[in-house]
Amino acid sequence: MQLPQVFRSLGNRNFALFFTGQLFSRVGMWMQRTAVIWVIYTETHSAFMIGVATFAEQFPSFLFSIRGGIIADKHDRYKVLLITQSLSALQAVILTIFAFMGNYNVLLILGLSVFLGIVNAYDVPVRQSMINEIIENKDDLPNAVALNSSLNNMARLAGPALAGFVLARFGADYCFLSNAVSFIAVIGAILMMRLPANIRGSHRLKSKGNFKEAIHYLSENKNIGVVILVAALSSFLVFPYVTLLPVYAKVIFKGNAATYGWLNAAIGVGALTGSFYLAALPASTNFKKVMLINTLLVGISLLLFAYITNLYLGLLFVAVSGFGTILQGSIIMTIVQRDTAANFRGRIISVMAMAIFGMLPLGSVLVGYLAPLLGTANTIFIEGVLALIITLVFYKHLINPAFKFKKNRKWKTTEQPF
Repeated sequence: MQLPQVFRSLGNRNFALFFTGQLFSRVGMWMQRTAVIWVIYTETHSAFMIGVATFAEQFPSFLFSIRGGIIADKHDRYKVLLITQSLSALQAVILTIFAFMGNYNVLLILGLSVFLGIVNAYDVPVRQSMINEIIENKDDLPNAVALNSSLNNMARLAGPALAGFVLARFGADYCFLSNAVSFIAVIGAILMMRLPANIRGSHRLKSKGNFKEAIHYLSENKNIGVVILVAALSSFLVFPYVTLLPVYAKVIFKGNAATYGWLNAAIGVGALTGSFYLAALPASTNFKKVMLINTLLVGISLLLFAYITNLYLGLLFVAVSGFGTILQGSIIMTIVQRDTAANFRGRIISVMAMAIFGMLPLGSVLVGYLAPLLGTANTIFIEGVLALIITLVFYKHLINPAFKFKKNRKWKTTEQPF
């Protein structure tokens, strides 16, 4: 079967199943996240509590993600993924049951968000590191990473838009139900995958597989370490702007849940466009340069969005920010997947997850605290300025040829050939 160049990695059967199942699951997850944020904001009328909600789901991933990376490197990733997806489904079912009972207790919702965050700490390193294993043709790996990012952003486009409609027409309980049902598709797809016996568990560690080894590996491979540092700073200082979108939807744009859904969907449109753009880039592209340019683009878009009062212009500017944001994240994942030895891949992805899931919730709490003090628009503007500063600080490190990755025999991969 001949697929267009942008979708060539879907010719790999296992990846096609993985992609399809995850697409349904991610749409449902974004519907749940959108509904959770909206419920908490409408119940508390507090921007700070929005930050707390983001913190509750994502910060546990920071605390436990390195353990998740070790699990990914030591055990059968296929089996671990089945367990994490089943636990995520359990969380969604419990939230749905309480919602249909009319129980929108904020502490209960935050508690379930913490549980989901812990599960994600193990799920993300396993799910991301498995991509390399389920791609039969390794030339398709960069395309698969880009398409996997497009999957998340198709979900970010469809999920909040659907959630906005469902919230306005039926209520948050049906958003939670949609997420619970979506796990049928992803668990079914995982069960249908067929991994050769020499692939499943072939990466397993013979060493202790501790965090110290992962840090030493990054110190030896500056190409990976620098881009993860950029991800950490961006996640803490820039990307938490999404925390304030409910305030823009309800207060600045005088809208409702549907308005909030469209703002999230606009980010998804930009992110989806960025994912397909990345998937179409040739392998010879200077990915670090593209990443740097798009960090700059995010900063400019936030400066333009900060003081806007017109909804349509606001949708345009957040779409541009979504385009730049996804390109940064996808390129970092591409570099990590491509350049990391198989027996370190789970732990290095977990370090990357710590950079994102640790810094983003901390930044969200900080933004939620500062917005009432400085003003919502001023806070967004400052985040835009910080994106420009990050671009300038890391310009020479990401453009300088001296930082190109060199293979290190000491970290030779133990992965078996296909």
